[in-house]
Amino acid sequence: MNYFIDVILPIPLEKLFTYSITKAESEFLSEGMRVSVPFGKSKIYTGLVGKIHTEAPTVYDAKSIHQILDETPIVNNKQMQLWQWIATYYMCTIGEVMRTALPSAFILESETLISRNLNAEIKDTDLKDDEFLIFEALHHQSSLKIQEVSKILDKKNVLPVIKRLIEKEVILLQEEIYDKYKPKYVRYVKLQAEYTSEVGLHKLLEALSRAEKQKQVVFTLFSISAKTKKPVKVKDLVEESGASSAIIKALIDKGVLEEYHIQTDRVQYEGDENEDSKTLNTYQTEALQNIQTAFKTHNTTLLHGVTSSGKTEVYVKLIEAVIANGKQVLYLLPEIALTTQLVSRLQNYFGEQVAVFHSKYSAHERVEVYNNVLGNSAKAKIILGARSSIFLPFNNLGLIIVDEEHEQSFKQFDPAPRYHARDTAIVLAHYHNAKILLGSATPSLESYYNARENKYGFVEITKRYNNVQLPDIEIVDIADKYKKKKMKGHFSDRMIEEINETLQEGHQVILFQNRRGYSPIVECNTCGESPQCPNCDVSLTYHQYRSQLRCHYCGHTIAMLLKCLACGTPGLDSKGFGTEQIEKEVQALFPKYKVARMDLDTTRGKHGYEKIITALEQQEIDILVGTQMLTKGLDFRNVKLVGIMNADNLLNFPDFRAHERSFQLMLQVSGRAGRTKKRGKVLIQTYNPYHKIVQQVSTNDYKSMFEEQLQERYNFKYPPYYRLIKITFKHRDYNRVEQASDWFAKSLKQVFKSNILGPEFPPVSRIRNMYLKNILIKIPQKQSLGKTKDVIRKVNTSFEAVKDFRAVRVIINVDNY
Repeated sequence: MNYFIDVILPIPLEKLFTYSITKAESEFLSEGMRVSVPFGKSKIYTGLVGKIHTEAPTVYDAKSIHQILDETPIVNNKQMQLWQWIATYYMCTIGEVMRTALPSAFILESETLISRNLNAEIKDTDLKDDEFLIFEALHHQSSLKIQEVSKILDKKNVLPVIKRLIEKEVILLQEEIYDKYKPKYVRYVKLQAEYTSEVGLHKLLEALSRAEKQKQVVFTLFSISAKTKKPVKVKDLVEESGASSAIIKALIDKGVLEEYHIQTDRVQYEGDENEDSKTLNTYQTEALQNIQTAFKTHNTTLLHGVTSSGKTEVYVKLIEAVIANGKQVLYLLPEIALTTQLVSRLQNYFGEQVAVFHSKYSAHERVEVYNNVLGNSAKAKIILGARSSIFLPFNNLGLIIVDEEHEQSFKQFDPAPRYHARDTAIVLAHYHNAKILLGSATPSLESYYNARENKYGFVEITKRYNNVQLPDIEIVDIADKYKKKKMKGHFSDRMIEEINETLQEGHQVILFQNRRGYSPIVECNTCGESPQCPNCDVSLTYHQYRSQLRCHYCGHTIAMLLKCLACGTPGLDSKGFGTEQIEKEVQALFPKYKVARMDLDTTRGKHGYEKIITALEQQEIDILVGTQMLTKGLDFRNVKLVGIMNADNLLNFPDFRAHERSFQLMLQVSGRAGRTKKRGKVLIQTYNPYHKIVQQVSTNDYKSMFEEQLQERYNFKYPPYYRLIKITFKHRDYNRVEQASDWFAKSLKQVFKSNILGPEFPPVSRIRNMYLKNILIKIPQKQSLGKTKDVIRKVNTSFEAVKDFRAVRVIINVDNY
């Protein structure tokens, strides 16, 4: 009897591939183990075992697997169920889900290596220039990767050159699999067994009587062992004794010390005893009881608590109860910036039971967290992470908390799977029979609507912690201030006055402007021309600190122009303003105070966020200028004033969620002010002070914003009343995109008649030299979502069969908002 396995490969192909295995392998393998398999002519991929069976494939001959990579499964059944749901719901392949779900170190791929053919005699004269360059490089290195050949020749397509070299028998090709994860080992030392007795030690010290430094090392080793009662690290011994590592090596060589290695985690909790969680006030206690009551009837509950109402402390109490039952907790956050503050708070309560998982961690660190969760380790009872942490291999999940559930960052836009972490977490909780709590001061319209329709439980906290008043919000009409000449740069006289007062009282200020760079548009004073990105349909943003113009879509940069490219006139004027320009103006207006900036440019490194947040907490920064990174649930005790530099660029955005988002953003950033005894102040600068959203923010009126937006959504057929699927077409050729999108739209309109919008070019219609065109499908509640997706799949299959359209990329984005 023949045995086969279906393998999930990390590539965007619909079907699973079948490989043949031996009887012994079929007994050893189980679903969720990794195997490396040959694919195509010479590629080797890591795949996951999907199903073990005895049915041979009908269309092709099954190849044998290459090797088995695991002793036990690394993916469990519940994960597989979730992957399957994501692939079906978000219309992508399970291979794409696998690539996102597993840490990259788990997905080994063959990397093609070329090496010199030592058996062949080669004459230099037979080789062309580019061939000779590679031949010469192989004299200095035993093997080269394709990417390295690319760098040597300084061109992208090097395959023709390699092909010629293979034909001339100059080089050999070999495929090698690299295991990307290497455990971290720490070096320890101990005294050799013969010197541990009193007599042995006496002998040793006599023998070392002349080697004073070596003797000192032995004494230090003793004192550390006595103090800590733990194994002694070489690093600690070097630090304590002040000796060099050469002296320790000499002692090891003499046989006095014995070295050994212990595998360790890269991310360690270094703290003392855990503290008890805080006692809740009456509002929090009431909320906690209401949540527990709501969980009896609803698995999903929405907690609507005003900013600074102490939602985190309520979460901590819920976590304590779940952990006491021996279950795991997933705490989802929208931004990495938030994890830095929360990690320290949760570690104070739960110590090393907290594990952190997000994209700023290295591949090795992520593998360690993954393995700890898989093994249900005590180090991973609470997972604190960004959206990708929903893919971890939970065995025993009891509770999921989605903090700031309204945040757009929970949605993945590229690459596939284009999932929404909040919605996926609800499905994940369902598979584990776990409870899920969505928390926010400004819930998304969909969640609030679901709570109102009794799909979710609903709990409110209406008072801030310690009964601190909500900040006093003042609206400044800058059109009027410009008219009366009361503006200095982008600051109104009221803003300057309030900043001065706050700084003199010893408090801190946060200024919010949702644009990075110095200014978004640079324009010629004579002809009005502004420099555009050659690859995208956008103007270049001026970054003053590097004196360059940069595209925020593709990263293209040029040096700042001294003359206009169109008419040659010197003198270019900048229009609009970003965080960099605000920072410069603040430094000029308040030279005595320390100013810092927090945006994508200043937080690139692994600890970029941490440095800025810590500096603000330690009050080393007086004024912090930043983008929407600041708006999330960060807790700064000494911030009394928040200034929103321009509310209008948030409101005037071509998106059906623009008003909801503006309300959330402004209210969240206002929530950073006055979080202790003193009442905070918020100033909103706008050209349109009577705009409904601005007025609703000033009175903290979530309910009327919700009612008004809901009515608009109902009138114009948008969520929560209609589901949306966006289909995007991408190609370098403008006409090809036009024809392809028209064909697709016509096919859809034949089936659905109405509710198909487009095809339409988006506001930025060319990115990285690719033209984009969108079709939007609106699905009413009565229409089956599954059948709609089936129609889209069928149309897409027919579309791919048309020869002219094969090169056009089709991106399907379900719930694209």
